[in-house]
Amino acid sequence: MSTAKVRLEFHAISARLREMPLPEVDVVVGIARGGIVPAAMAAHQLGVPLVLLQINYRDDDNKPRRAAPELLGPLSFDPVGKRVLLVDDVSVTGATFSKAREILFGASITTLACKGRADLVLFPEIRTCVDWPWRVD
Repeated sequence: MSTAKVRLEFHAISARLREMPLPEVDVVVGIARGGIVPAAMAAHQLGVPLVLLQINYRDDDNKPRRAAPELLGPLSFDPVGKRVLLVDDVSVTGATFSKAREILFGASITTLACKGRADLVLFPEIRTCVDWPWRVD
């Protein structure tokens, strides 16, 4: 028996992002793949560069595919001394954010997730799975 997913549209995500008091940052780092679109939206709103960080832990069915989150590509900037908004769509255990913090050592980091656990959460009231508008099945 499958659990019904909550459908979120871009306008709802954008509205929540506009309402969120975002910190002043030098760069937005999106965790690829799920964090790419919300990170791009945040970077656009803040008027700062977007950098992608290729970390993978879970598969498309949200099941861990590795023992721990793993960096799949190189970091494309020096994070030391930078104020970073680190963005992912969902943070369940915080393991991916923890791995990203290790990789971004020396940066001042604020985490943002659309759903789950982070410093800033756009939809803290949603406890079920989400049908994201950018996900292609």
